[in-house]
Amino acid sequence: MKDRPDKTDRAVDVLILAAGLGTRMKSRKAKVLHKLDGRPLIAHVCRAAASIHAGKICVVVGHQAAEVMAAVDDELGQDKAEFATQPRQLGTGDAVTAAKNAFADRNALVVILSGDVPLVKKETLEALIGIHREREAACTILAVRLENPGGYGRIVRDESDQFAKIIEQKDATDEERKIREINSGIYCFDRRKLFAALERVQPNNRQGEYYLTDVPGILKNDGEKVAIYLHSDAREVSGVNNRAELAEFENLLRRNTIRRLMLDRGVTFIDPPHAYVSAQAEIGSDCVIHPDVHVEGKSTIGEDCEIHQGSRITNSRIGNRVIIKDHCVIVDSDIADDCSVGPFAHLRMNARMEERAVVGNFVEVKKSRIGRGSKSMHLTYLGDATIGEKTNIGAGTVTCNYDGKQKHETVIEDNVKIGSDTMLVAPVRVGSGAVTGAGSVVTEDVPANTLVAGVPARVKKKLNENKKK
Repeated sequence: MKDRPDKTDRAVDVLILAAGLGTRMKSRKAKVLHKLDGRPLIAHVCRAAASIHAGKICVVVGHQAAEVMAAVDDELGQDKAEFATQPRQLGTGDAVTAAKNAFADRNALVVILSGDVPLVKKETLEALIGIHREREAACTILAVRLENPGGYGRIVRDESDQFAKIIEQKDATDEERKIREINSGIYCFDRRKLFAALERVQPNNRQGEYYLTDVPGILKNDGEKVAIYLHSDAREVSGVNNRAELAEFENLLRRNTIRRLMLDRGVTFIDPPHAYVSAQAEIGSDCVIHPDVHVEGKSTIGEDCEIHQGSRITNSRIGNRVIIKDHCVIVDSDIADDCSVGPFAHLRMNARMEERAVVGNFVEVKKSRIGRGSKSMHLTYLGDATIGEKTNIGAGTVTCNYDGKQKHETVIEDNVKIGSDTMLVAPVRVGSGAVTGAGSVVTEDVPANTLVAGVPARVKKKLNENKKK
């Protein structure tokens, strides 16, 4: 039946429902904006939608619409999703109706997802679509069985074990509440039949809302086929309803990520329950991760690295054979091979360390580059600085990059020795092979191969250019 477009050839669109506040979160923030693994819940759902190569993705927004739209754009890219507004939250049926114009005249299937179901997988959605096509259904419902189905809509089957209706918990009889098979809230619909049936939904329930769950029953009564895909993993297709469940999801995701890294990538975790690694992060083989380490965002760590206790790495790249000592903070930075950082160091705002560079105790590096083989070992601030190769920065050095109005750059060239407690008042350049005396305040450029000292620093003598630094 290759010639039937609804069998194999129709495009698949995705509709994500994200208009609600989520009162059980006890928050002024819309539920889909609460973060899991460092990203809003809606971002996880958008990624799942994009993974099936949807022809169109539409997100229904309501509470904090601008913030939700921004989160979607951050995940999918600007203008990759379309948005529909649900002015008043009158139920899931009303939410889907709000998106009707977004799918007008599209000969497509529509997969409906909730914006608070962050763990749903590409393979699960593809299986749902496959069953929908195989059975030539007007609607296919993704269902799971729960030991304790309280609070969920139950799927009622008829005598032949086929779909009969969905009944919500608050509208169910005592007998219907005993049913363990529940509606996950994930569906695949024929687009035309979905919106035609929605026009007949009435708020005949205790909530006075328009239930999307009435649509399968309407289609069934019209003689249409309603299929059920019974999925085996209830947690994967569950929504986050409150903060306790959000914490459970976070814990589950973290455990799965760490287990994958141990088994598939050969990473050693000294104390797995007390490490946090983002699902987006990558860690190479033979790395050792100590307790209380956080690897967040899209960080990548090469091979043979050791990350010691209490360090936090966020959206950064770490090369091979790097040692991060205790209690370092590394954010949006790049560390090349064979470097050493810490303890108690802070790298941020595109700090860069080239091969074999060393940053030590209580050193802060902001928007600066430290060249190959250079060292800054103690109690130093390097901001808006470029440091060449084989240069040593003495303890207590500060690049004074802010004049009260603007930031200025400091350039320190190769083979320089900066004495302890040197203040480099930017903009300033220290030439190759130069030396500053301890306690110097450098306000003017330092010529290459000279010794400067004093307040303000002045040239004391010229050094031998051929002397090996």
